[in-house]
Amino acid sequence: MQLKLYKKVLSILAVVLTIIYLIWRIFFTIPSYQHHEFAFVFAIALLVSEIISNFTAFILIFLRLRFNKKHNNELALPEISQYTKWPDIDVIIVTHDEEISLLQKTVNAAANMTPGYEQKVNIVIADDGNRLAVEKLAMDYHVKYIDMPEKNNAAKAGNINHALQQLSAPLVAVFDADMIPFKTFLLHSIPYFIKNDYEQQEDENIKKLGFLQTPQSFYNADIFQYNLFSEKTATNEQDFFSRDINVLNGSNGAAIFTGSNAVFSRDAINDAGGFPEKTLTEDFELGVRINMANYTSMATEIPESSGITPMDVKSVIKQRIRWARGVTQSARNIHIFFNRKLPFINRMILTNVYLYWWSFMRRLLFILAPILFAIWHVQVVDANFWVLLLFWAPGYFLLHYVMGMSNTNIRGERWGEIQETFFAPYLWLPVLLETFGIKQTKFKVTDKNNGQSTRALLYGVPYLILWLLDVWALIVFNYGKWGSEIMYGAVISFWLLTHLVNLTFSLYLAWGRQINRKFERFAREIHGIIINNDQVESVIETIDVSDRGLSFKSPGPLLLRIGDHVMGTLYYNDESIQFTGIIRVTYSNNKYGLSIENMTDENQNKFYSLIYDGQNMSLPWKQDAWMTIYDALLINMIYHLKNSWHRISTKRNG
Repeated sequence: MQLKLYKKVLSILAVVLTIIYLIWRIFFTIPSYQHHEFAFVFAIALLVSEIISNFTAFILIFLRLRFNKKHNNELALPEISQYTKWPDIDVIIVTHDEEISLLQKTVNAAANMTPGYEQKVNIVIADDGNRLAVEKLAMDYHVKYIDMPEKNNAAKAGNINHALQQLSAPLVAVFDADMIPFKTFLLHSIPYFIKNDYEQQEDENIKKLGFLQTPQSFYNADIFQYNLFSEKTATNEQDFFSRDINVLNGSNGAAIFTGSNAVFSRDAINDAGGFPEKTLTEDFELGVRINMANYTSMATEIPESSGITPMDVKSVIKQRIRWARGVTQSARNIHIFFNRKLPFINRMILTNVYLYWWSFMRRLLFILAPILFAIWHVQVVDANFWVLLLFWAPGYFLLHYVMGMSNTNIRGERWGEIQETFFAPYLWLPVLLETFGIKQTKFKVTDKNNGQSTRALLYGVPYLILWLLDVWALIVFNYGKWGSEIMYGAVISFWLLTHLVNLTFSLYLAWGRQINRKFERFAREIHGIIINNDQVESVIETIDVSDRGLSFKSPGPLLLRIGDHVMGTLYYNDESIQFTGIIRVTYSNNKYGLSIENMTDENQNKFYSLIYDGQNMSLPWKQDAWMTIYDALLINMIYHLKNSWHRISTKRNG
């Protein structure tokens, strides 16, 4: 993540050129108020948006420039002597009304985490739904169950605070019901606290580690990956923050708590006043309050757990509205701009997080500005073409190049613009309302069933309206122009075309893509044996596995047919997993697919460990640099054209 010297020089140059452009914009491009009142107001809003957009880019560049080898060393997993006594830890799994089958996978994984030397791990299910099925699940896995004797009016924060009253370990780990920890979670998180305690004994000026945040990682493709046919080439939308931005935040001692798979010092939670109950984002606010209590926080880059992300438009948008409102509430609660308890670097990081939620209003203004000029001749930037090009182009293109040259290669700038465009019509108003104190207090757990409903198509209406306006603007603006006239309008056409591409992707996101799989497949290569109906035993190796099936290959032909019943054994972590199944698919090259019909509870738990202990390697770790936005656009256009033609043909033949 550390930048090389030439990249640092380019970063500084990009900032300087952009500042020069902004100074010119402020003093020489605002249209006269007397000429057109609406144009003047819109121009001011657009200018402020540009300033804020570039300011957030400057903060990110500043954080990257600060990141050095020292911070890289701090992120490395500390080596702990085998004679060191590890602190005890309470592992709280928070549940509201999630499906038992989903919760079971998390509890099973937590029960199989590898503890440190002489360490007591107390696993707790905190259930504010008081469900008998959850209590039975706790009994089956020999973990502690804590219910809510009274009605919980403080959502997740109230549930955790109630559980903490009955717990006492010096460390606390928090998991959402759908966030499944890997076996190594404790071994790869607690050593940072042990190291910090040792360093504090050596130097009393070192701050105590308040919490460590591991990345929010997901084992299924998100809505951007799946709906845009990019699950093999683009990373999860949240990876950019979790594995890049938050690591930079943590290198400055101010990582953001993102709600799950984090380890806390119990003292830090107490000194921060417990989990905040007057916000929709208790996670974000707790992390800030811990920093205000003079604790440091850090974030690691390698995932140590994995969960399920929603894939239907309605759930994704509702989730982001809750986050947007919650961060706005918390920013007001803790007065991030004027709080003297926040060091300068912390304030910059929090300002960046807060301003991110305003990026969606900015995106709408950026989309509408060229449309207003092209169709209705509303000029919001009063400038000569050549002067505009001279001041705008160098800083803009260099800044975008710099923003895209991170060593992490998790997300390109254009993907970020597409994601902003998708959320923009639905997030700008909630942020504005929450800013003026019009609150949303009702909390609802995000639906993770991942079903795409027909009504979800209605979410595409705002994108369709903007798309039609953009096309209309392109036609009207360029119709009848030739030669130099087209060149003079190149900046407007550039922005119209850029937004048209982003809006086209947003339409494809809203229209969705048919989901054919009920269970996610994980790339896992595990050796085993298969016994067919004739009791012939054959060696196999799995290709991928899912909750209810697996595909496998063998060195030679097995003569298996669709519908054949088989018995099998998989060998994983010095254990064996027995099952019976039915062959469902036969492929060439001695490859088969089967559905699992029967498995004992003990074998089912082992099978869950095999599936969920580790990242789903079917999903990319970095963005594919060879797959451009326009390649992805072509793929999506072909799919939707074929799909539309198929529907038309079906109706004609029907």
